[in-house]
Amino acid sequence: MRSIRDGIAVFCVLVFSLCLFTACARSLLQDHGLQSPPQALPPSQGLREDGAVTAGTQTYRGFILDNIYHSEGNGDIHFNLYIPEHYDGRRAFALYVTLPGYEGLYRFGAGANLRSEEFAFEALRYNENMIVVAPQLGDWGRTSAAQTVALTEYFIENYNIDKGEVYANGYSGGGETLSLVMEQRPELFTAVLHVSSVWDGDIAPLAECRPPVYFVIGEEDEYYGSSRISETYRQIVSLYEGEGLSAAAISELVVLDIKEQSYFDAAGASDQHGGGGLVAYDKEIMGWLFGHRSQT
Repeated sequence: MRSIRDGIAVFCVLVFSLCLFTACARSLLQDHGLQSPPQALPPSQGLREDGAVTAGTQTYRGFILDNIYHSEGNGDIHFNLYIPEHYDGRRAFALYVTLPGYEGLYRFGAGANLRSEEFAFEALRYNENMIVVAPQLGDWGRTSAAQTVALTEYFIENYNIDKGEVYANGYSGGGETLSLVMEQRPELFTAVLHVSSVWDGDIAPLAECRPPVYFVIGEEDEYYGSSRISETYRQIVSLYEGEGLSAAAISELVVLDIKEQSYFDAAGASDQHGGGGLVAYDKEIMGWLFGHRSQT
């Protein structure tokens, strides 16, 4: 388990870096396919309270903050929520779950994930008919992964969700959580985006279920480096090759995108790990995620 000291160190790096690249984000270069922030959203409609959930009362940039799902098996799960105002339950909507880095954990306050990352907001550029769930968990381990699964299942079961359009991303520590989510219930997700992180989960369930996964990280990521996720990518490819899949088929299922320093320099990011948040603005990568649709 990562030590508290390590956690505080990466928190400081992330906060400094995220503040810096947010201030510089309007200067992102077109040849990187990056969009200009911020994404303005109308207010979310209210959460349907049914005894299993308690709705939050505060809002931030359209999101309702600090809702709580009272899971019988996984305790209270805090999350921020955006339900488009035109959702009425008659038409199936997509679902997007975004897992934050260390600075977005619940210990830093309700809405800390939304204030430090833009994934939740930028996602709605790609599909206006989508419910966005932004959990604030306690850590990046198996308990948090189980809570993410439970929260995802709650929305699939209680809202009209298109099961062929269920997406997730995890950034930094959230990527570690995402890897454990994909070990537990990979069949829930249409495609996932793993940003500036490592893979802690067992890859066998992922390879068996075959949801597409996109790995993106800085070549010299200051916290994780890029060698560990590169090895995970090679292991997944090897499993698919062993199953007789062609190179073309494998490339549709798993992508490794190692970003050079120039990617981060374009936005004035001070380091590669904190600069991983720039992926939220990357039209090619985010378009890859939301461009997938599975048959249910």
